[in-house]
Amino acid sequence: QVQLVETGGGLVQAGGSLRLSCAASGRSDSLPAMGWFRQAPGKEREFISSIVKSGGVTYTYYTDSDSVRGRFTISRDNAKNTMFLQMNGLRPADTAAYYCVARRIPFSGRWSEYDVDYWGQGTQVTVST
Repeated sequence: QVQLVETGGGLVQAGGSLRLSCAASGRSDSLPAMGWFRQAPGKEREFISSIVKSGGVTYTYYTDSDSVRGRFTISRDNAKNTMFLQMNGLRPADTAAYYCVARRIPFSGRWSEYDVDYWGQGTQVTVST
């Protein structure tokens, strides 16, 4: 089994930055693909980004929504089984619970929540005006 634990959420003023971390444990060596979703109150879960390691190459993919492009950066430290999401220029609209996710299939692209094999418990990000 695989466990995903997110840290790094919190309260930040608009324009500020946060760095989310996701530590994978258990059989995490079988996880070629990891990513992030978020869910704001009253809204559906939203795919943010994925990072996939395949054939010695790392691929990153971001949602085609203008809401995060250019402000969020995904990265991964394979040696430490940890993934990160650097979020800059935060806006009140970024307020949401952020979820670390993983898949057993190395698919780089937009994910549906139904594609995900493992979910973290989520970490809350709140951006104030």
